[in-house]
Amino acid sequence: MWRAGWLVCVVVLAMTLAVPTVPNASAAPDGQSVARYGQPPVWGDCQQWITDTSKIPTAQCATVAVPVDWNDAADPQAADAHLAVIRVPATGDRIGVLMVNPGGPGASAVKTVAGMGAALADTEIGRHFDLVGFDPRGVGFSTPELRCRTDAEFDAYRREPMVDYSPAGVARIEQLYAQFAQMCVDRMGLEFLANIGTASAARDMDVVRAALGENQINYLGFSYGTQLGAAYAEQFGDRVRAMVLDGAIDPALDPIAARVRQMAGFQRAFEEYATDCASSPGCPLGTDPAQFVARYRQLVDPLVQQPAYTSDPRGLSYADAITGTVNALYSQRYWKYLTSGLLGLQRGTDAGDLLLLADDYQRRDESGHYTNQQDAFLAIRCVDAPYPTETASWVAVDAQVRQVAPFIAYGGFTGLAPRDLCALWPVPPTSSPRPASSPGPGKVVVVSTTGDPATPYQAGVNLARQMQASLITFDGSQHTVVFNGDACVDTAVVNFLVDLTVPPDGLRC
Repeated sequence: MWRAGWLVCVVVLAMTLAVPTVPNASAAPDGQSVARYGQPPVWGDCQQWITDTSKIPTAQCATVAVPVDWNDAADPQAADAHLAVIRVPATGDRIGVLMVNPGGPGASAVKTVAGMGAALADTEIGRHFDLVGFDPRGVGFSTPELRCRTDAEFDAYRREPMVDYSPAGVARIEQLYAQFAQMCVDRMGLEFLANIGTASAARDMDVVRAALGENQINYLGFSYGTQLGAAYAEQFGDRVRAMVLDGAIDPALDPIAARVRQMAGFQRAFEEYATDCASSPGCPLGTDPAQFVARYRQLVDPLVQQPAYTSDPRGLSYADAITGTVNALYSQRYWKYLTSGLLGLQRGTDAGDLLLLADDYQRRDESGHYTNQQDAFLAIRCVDAPYPTETASWVAVDAQVRQVAPFIAYGGFTGLAPRDLCALWPVPPTSSPRPASSPGPGKVVVVSTTGDPATPYQAGVNLARQMQASLITFDGSQHTVVFNGDACVDTAVVNFLVDLTVPPDGLRC
């Protein structure tokens, strides 16, 4: 009914780690020799990663080494990973660095900062901060790249409907999950998979800080980036000057509860989309709110048996129709493409816009090549929290999701359900859910959107309370908002980052 690999992952925090005293905060973290970890990068141009750097001519790129297994950090023979780092220097009176993580997990911060560097060049942020992005281990341009599937294998995976909850169908779905997990083991090895999570990434982030020669960092995290930011603040709170967390994940929730709440958020977003669609003539979901879900299911359910026509020879599979729909619900800007794709299904013409939405979510380009974002997403998600391994828990989840998110539900409740991919994962979790801790008063601002489908509003309220942070409430129905054009939000964020001016209590934009 819903597939492993969708959406923003459930949150956890990194393990609490004792941090030995170091001579100064710019030295390597955890007392490791600066000769190996935390040494200054050798900066060069960014064209090996960013094709067009014309709008960020001062950008510099480098790699920073971290140990694959932090337990082996003192061993000179231990394996290293190499983190891709981009820096766009401040153009004016420099305050420090602003590290950015765009979320996922699995999204490339290098690509994100390349775009932000151009967009924010003439703003207070661009003038006062070096914009810095590092791709966490296994992600983006960092090496080794976490990649479990070839392009052809990923295409084949997307053709599987994964909706047959008969005994044989459940066995088939779990077999596909187990095959994917084994591909990851075969291509990445157990050691790398066991150390891919946020617990390691937070420590890696402090290596990057040390390599940059900064005593403290400023940080802007979106979506999963709020989880990474909270994990960093827990371990290295004294090294945080200012932190903005937008589209927050509640670190106290277990993955089951977080999944159900997220699906409820997407149901609300679907209803808002359908209501807007119904205001226009010819909406494929009709005009009766009581029938929106039924009309949608009538359009997509037949794809389980036969993909719909698209000009792309792959056609539109059932899984891609659902993924494309979910992708469109992240932002109203995508609603017109969802409507176009559903109209194609209704009329029996080209439903290609839904396929394009699915390709965008899965990060497949026009040549048929995928980034490794989804493989990294799954591997990180599976070690970032403990997942129940018994079938009964997943049957209960199936029943709950059908109740709170009927638009995503295929068929009726059968009393059977496959276990999640993470219940079959070959390495144990390295983190577990618990409330976040505060790095200190006035250091954190949380931004939460009332109609955010992927990271529901209450998660931001909870995170702000846990971190003793200021909360900015944005009235909207999109996923994240900072530096996305809202003057109220952006002014408050800029004032906080530049002047450490805490937003007024109860700020609502």
